[in-house]
Amino acid sequence: MKVLILGTGFAGEGHADAFRGAGVDVVGIVGRTPHVVSKVAEKLGVPYHGSDWQSALQECRPDIVSIATPGGAHYEPIRQAIDFGCHVFCDKPMTDNAETAVELYELARQKGVKTAYAASFRFTSGVLHAKRLVAEGAIGEPVEVECMSHFNLEKTIPFGWSHRKEEGGGRLNNNFTHTLSIVTSVIGERILSIMGEVRDDMRKAPIVDGVHNFMQRREFIPSDLNDPSLKWGESNVEWSYTVMARLASPWATKPVSVLFKHGGLVPRFHEDHIVFYGKEGAIYLKGHYGSGQLYLWGRNQAWEEIARPADLMASIPDVEGETEQCWHYLAREFVKDIRGKDVEPYPTFREGSQYQQIIDLIRRNDDWKDVTDLQ
Repeated sequence: MKVLILGTGFAGEGHADAFRGAGVDVVGIVGRTPHVVSKVAEKLGVPYHGSDWQSALQECRPDIVSIATPGGAHYEPIRQAIDFGCHVFCDKPMTDNAETAVELYELARQKGVKTAYAASFRFTSGVLHAKRLVAEGAIGEPVEVECMSHFNLEKTIPFGWSHRKEEGGGRLNNNFTHTLSIVTSVIGERILSIMGEVRDDMRKAPIVDGVHNFMQRREFIPSDLNDPSLKWGESNVEWSYTVMARLASPWATKPVSVLFKHGGLVPRFHEDHIVFYGKEGAIYLKGHYGSGQLYLWGRNQAWEEIARPADLMASIPDVEGETEQCWHYLAREFVKDIRGKDVEPYPTFREGSQYQQIIDLIRRNDDWKDVTDLQ
């Protein structure tokens, strides 16, 4: 099979490596800036490069396309790829709004192409271990989940797509999508109800030229923020959120309560974590995506460190970087599915469109009730 990559940044290079790891031929890469895409193609050893997506589809004739650009640039290339009959691997967010995400999901279904949605941190070893333990009854009937993260991001990181809703920015698109996918993979995929609020405490950021790789944006923070010639861009999207949800679970008789709390710009005191509580125990995972040490509270009524099972660790791709491991894992399962092999469930455009609808609902901030007149 052949894959065509859209995007030349961190995700584009990561997707290319992931599909090569899955045994797929990377035949081309497309980016908006000709000299950049040429340089990346040479670095990766990709034979075709260009800046016209439609032409690339015609010339490369890929079986799979991999969408590795910011979410605001996803809709048209995905629609064109589906029309062309390609299977689609798409990084999160799926698009920048619910309407277009649902449209693409329905279009893919009608066309009969397979899709993968890279809310992929559900494939860290810690989350896979927690999923196994819950299914084995280690905590009894699940009742509650708590997801806490505080990133303390610099408010002076250069202005870009992450600051703009229409470009796929915001912490819901780029943090909540992963955490929601983690929780549903462990507890159950059926989301019953949701409510929440968001807050934009960024407001503005300096406009700086030269930022190409999202992971290197901190290197471009201006040394003099009081320079009168410095221009500023306005943020229009959330940097913090609080969300509550209820999930159905095959291991629970009642809906499981979930709290998602994320502060993008505030410091943490203790470690970020995810905790799964049950009637007979609890699982504590260190890290905002639960990829750290796993602790089990069980019959001994004390927290115990639990080592990852050897067979589970053997399933994790042997590549450097947690993000990269998860891309490799998802790409491997996606390719196996396309080839007709049996695979465990993975996120598709069904989840991508569902998550985008949920994000739009949360962003309305309309769940508050005025109680000022209560006696």
